[in-house]
Amino acid sequence: MKVILTKDVKGKGKKDQIIDVPDGYARNFLFPQKLAIAADAKAQNDLKGKEESRRFKIEEEKKAANAIAARLRDLTLTIHSQSSADGRLYGAVTAKDVAEELEKQTGIVIDRRKMEVETIKNHGTYHATVKLYTEISATFTVKVEA
Repeated sequence: MKVILTKDVKGKGKKDQIIDVPDGYARNFLFPQKLAIAADAKAQNDLKGKEESRRFKIEEEKKAANAIAARLRDLTLTIHSQSSADGRLYGAVTAKDVAEELEKQTGIVIDRRKMEVETIKNHGTYHATVKLYTEISATFTVKVEA
């Protein structure tokens, strides 16, 4: 009997996978436990639509990530910070500070955990890298001034 798994089943397969199992195993274990449904035409069509929807969503997310990456690549973000006479900052500029300033100046909201910035303790120009999506990242310039 062909069934579509609704949850991962150890030793059988992953969720949304179509597998062939004995009739008794399906009727006595998989169906009562709500681990699978019969793979009739309607269920297979629903599964196909669900997969197409998931692919479309992934493509839209990739397009959005590429658009943000294109905006960030030419960006120079200027952060003003207080410093001592020798040019050392009183507090370090972290990824959180860069993310907040990026949102303030450009309106692009990026989680600080997706941003790779070395801890900045002096004035100067630095590079920050943002991971927007799998295999999509952008590097922009961070300029720290007094």
